[in-house]
Amino acid sequence: MDHPFVDKVWELTANGVIFVSAIGNDGPLYGTLNNPADQMDTIGVGGINYDNQVARFSSRGMTAWESSHGYGRVKPDIVTYGQSVRGSSIKGGCKTLSGTSVASPVVAGAITLLYSSVKGKGITVNPASMKQALTASAVRLEDANMFEQGAGRIDLRKAYKALVNYKPQATLFPPYIDMTECPYMWPYCSQPLYYSGMPLIANITILNGMGPSGRIKGEPVWQPYTPQFGSHLDVAFTWSPILWPWSGWISVFISVRDSAYNWDGIAQGQVALTVESPPTKHDGEIQVSEIKLPLRVKVVPTPPKNKRVLWDQFHNLRYPPGYFPRDNLRMKNDPLDWHGDHIHTNFRDLYNHLRSRGYYVESLGTPFSCFDAGNYGALLLVDSEEEYFTEEIKKLPQDVNNGLSLIVFADWYNTSVMEKVKFYDENTRQWWVPDTGGANIPALNDLLAPFNISFTNHVYEGSFNIDKHEMYYASGTSIASFPDNGLVLTETLKNQATEVLDGVISTQKHVPILGLYENRSNPLSGRIAVYGDSNCLDSSHMSKECFWLLDALLEFAMHGQIAPMLDERSKTFGSLKRENPLSLRGSTPLRLAGNGLHKYSKVVDALGTRPLPECPNHLWAVANPLNISSHGNIFKHLGLLSVSNENPGGDDLDNLELLGPADVSGLSWDWAKPSHDTDSDLATVFIPLTAISLIIVVGFFANFIYKTRKRPPRRKTRLKGIHRMSMYGSKSSGV
Repeated sequence: MDHPFVDKVWELTANGVIFVSAIGNDGPLYGTLNNPADQMDTIGVGGINYDNQVARFSSRGMTAWESSHGYGRVKPDIVTYGQSVRGSSIKGGCKTLSGTSVASPVVAGAITLLYSSVKGKGITVNPASMKQALTASAVRLEDANMFEQGAGRIDLRKAYKALVNYKPQATLFPPYIDMTECPYMWPYCSQPLYYSGMPLIANITILNGMGPSGRIKGEPVWQPYTPQFGSHLDVAFTWSPILWPWSGWISVFISVRDSAYNWDGIAQGQVALTVESPPTKHDGEIQVSEIKLPLRVKVVPTPPKNKRVLWDQFHNLRYPPGYFPRDNLRMKNDPLDWHGDHIHTNFRDLYNHLRSRGYYVESLGTPFSCFDAGNYGALLLVDSEEEYFTEEIKKLPQDVNNGLSLIVFADWYNTSVMEKVKFYDENTRQWWVPDTGGANIPALNDLLAPFNISFTNHVYEGSFNIDKHEMYYASGTSIASFPDNGLVLTETLKNQATEVLDGVISTQKHVPILGLYENRSNPLSGRIAVYGDSNCLDSSHMSKECFWLLDALLEFAMHGQIAPMLDERSKTFGSLKRENPLSLRGSTPLRLAGNGLHKYSKVVDALGTRPLPECPNHLWAVANPLNISSHGNIFKHLGLLSVSNENPGGDDLDNLELLGPADVSGLSWDWAKPSHDTDSDLATVFIPLTAISLIIVVGFFANFIYKTRKRPPRRKTRLKGIHRMSMYGSKSSGV
């Protein structure tokens, strides 16, 4: 992250500049947001087509700033037309363009019009209030989730009504969490909660229209709805100590209590918090705004452990800030691993596949010392770049012996190749050398050493078939050591390292790429499966997916069943060593000397290993039960600003309504009693605007016809020729 640039954006917005930014054109991948559009104080704009569908190129959320500490925020904020948009060309006439950089000027123009329409009417317009008006009046798109569309499509007329009725206050985005509302609330609606599961984390943005700075007064309060089983939930909070500029955040951790171990139903409640800001110039009193976050949580009985998969997120690192290179060396136009390696970003398709197969997938954002292995059937390590604590290396064999299975998808690591893919960065004026390879193989080898498993420093590439499944091995590693009685699958592949380093293309037979191990002496032990490449699970630059392979490995891990297509082609590692010893040539890689991983690692620093962090100990909020019920669509029935769902695409300004539970002490948006006739105000704005637009169009075509009419050639007068000679000398053109 470019801190000086971020600081400058903060400085601008803190001084009242409304900052509109394109969200990026790296869709349809998730986790591809661009800065500064991913900042809380800016308005991040995505693109849609004229069918009101999110454009394929439009970048998707979540934000990546917070993913290493919990979970990202919802972005973009809003979407508008950005595909095949016509505009004027510098050469005359019209030109068609596409991209979020086309959509963001549309929003910037709308904001300019909105501001001019309320100027001089005593309406508070600042970066937060404008964002509140736009998001609260936006029209939801069908079949798109919040990480694709944000609040929805901009509606200029409804945004105008929101703005003319605005009174300074704080709001939340998203304004509620409903785990029953799909697809908008994906991924929250994609998997229910259950007892003993990892807490759900909802990272909510606070927009503070009362001033550039503010704070949460006291602590947020958890108010479970007694008639709707809210008592089955535990809720905890962390929040930003200061709301600046114009914004902040509150993270809500939601967990299921043991009282719901075998319960199936919907639990509801709300989070109440108070935001205060300094007095304005005209009022000496502190500004106060009370807001509520409704929660609707789907709860199911705790699944059996053979249906529970734990995804290791803690050991995944991304750019920025470090140089973590691409996993597929063929992808030279995208040299950085920057999509987050999260089940809700570039591994989203894998996550959806596992859910469709009936697995419950949880994300581990802490070291291995912080989870109860008895709750899970398998631990999934995919494309890990981080180092491992000594305590983790000691705990994992114990967990496997007690029944936890381990599945590893690795990637390439070769110090010579890492040196080869370095580049000179013009901004920092430094040579950037990768901090790891595609994965941190030396660290993985340390972790797997107790099992006598390790990977080589070779880099392989190639296509092959397993039964009817086409496979592409994209810059993967190979197995260096494995238990002799374990099964391995081999393939003929190209040595990509020699191609990258010397331009020499060579092939090698009997390369061990897949290993399956089961400790038959301990029937209670878990099983281990390793594969040398993760690109077939990663939606970034995926050539051929291998979800079927993960299904087969999970079946082996959970039940000990080896898929026939793998069993038929496998042999024991001991027999491979005897029959093809040359296929095992090569050494395990050493860490690159002088690498900068310690600058970004949570495990090591420049002097060695960091202290093992304490496991999260959430301070669950004391419940303040309410004897109330909430029914129907929360989106329709709650929020300071809400557009009626009865006519989501209509132009009827009366569809805007104030929603009861989310009142603001002394600062409510009074739709029932507008300060003046908003319909007449709209007429004063839009009728002249239409007339001006018509005049401009007529003038454009009149000027075009005038310039293109046939005219007789004009003779240069002697006076003009003398003048030109006096100005430029000779008539001949210079070179």
